[in-house]
Order: sequence, then C-alpha cells, then structure tokens
Amino acid sequence: MTSTRELLAEHPFLAGLPAGWTDRLAGTVRRIGYPASDRIFHEGGPAEHFWLIHTGRVALDIHVPGRGDVLIETLGPGAVLGWSWLFPPYRWHFGAVAAEQTGTVQFDAAAVMRLCQDDPQFGFELLHRFIGVVVDRLQTTRIRLLDLYGYPP
Repeated sequence: MTSTRELLAEHPFLAGLPAGWTDRLAGTVRRIGYPASDRIFHEGGPAEHFWLIHTGRVALDIHVPGRGDVLIETLGPGAVLGWSWLFPPYRWHFGAVAAEQTGTVQFDAAAVMRLCQDDPQFGFELLHRFIGVVVDRLQTTRIRLLDLYGYPP
C-alpha cells in the first residue's frame, strides 16, 4: 500500500514542491474514501477542507432553480477538489458527489492556512497552484453553462 507521503509526492498538484514542504503538508492530512453517490459537500456549506483525488471520480454540480443540481465537471485522479477554503466567506461555490468509489487525501484547510502564514514563500507557491485550479474550474463552468443555456448564433 502506498504511504500518504508517497501519494502527496506523486500527485501532480504538488509536483516539484521541496520535500520539506510536502512533509509539512503531510501533517495536515488524512486519507478518506468515498463510496459512489456519497455527497462530499453541498454548495453553500462551510469550506473547511480540500482534497487530492488519487482514485475514482468526483462530480461537481451547481444548483439551478427549476433544474435541480446540474453537472458542471467530473474530476478524476490527479485533480484537486476544493478551493473555496481560501477566500471569504469560506463557503463552497459548487457541490461535490463521488461519481464512483473514490480515494482521496483530505487536508485540514485551517492547518494549511497556518503553514502558509508561517512561511510566505510556501504560501505563495501553494496559492499560485490554487489560482490555476480556480481559473480552470471557472472556465469549465462558463463553457458548461453556455452549453446548457445555448450560445446565441
């Protein structure tokens, strides 16, 4: 079985981080598996964690009045789940459901934030990586909503 430190070191989101930084992050995690159809978090709920997905898939959704929960994107191994913990009001902008049995490493957001505050260089690097996730997620959402509601000819 792969150790948690190995999972962190091998995950694309953390690729290239100095070993000491990965070791610090390892102190903020726990491994969690989610069965298929298990809701990981609800849109609007408190954002207190983030996850690195190492197996399975997670569906991101948003609630659309009159339509219910609408699929925005499906994330698989190598993806990061959750960025809302970085920005007030610290509430989820999407919902997340395990689309199949999914293995993750869950981070305690408050503990990671303390690490970032204690080492601004580490914090800058992590924030830089998360900004890439935010940009990708928002671009995917924009394209999905254009697809759902029809792009004018």
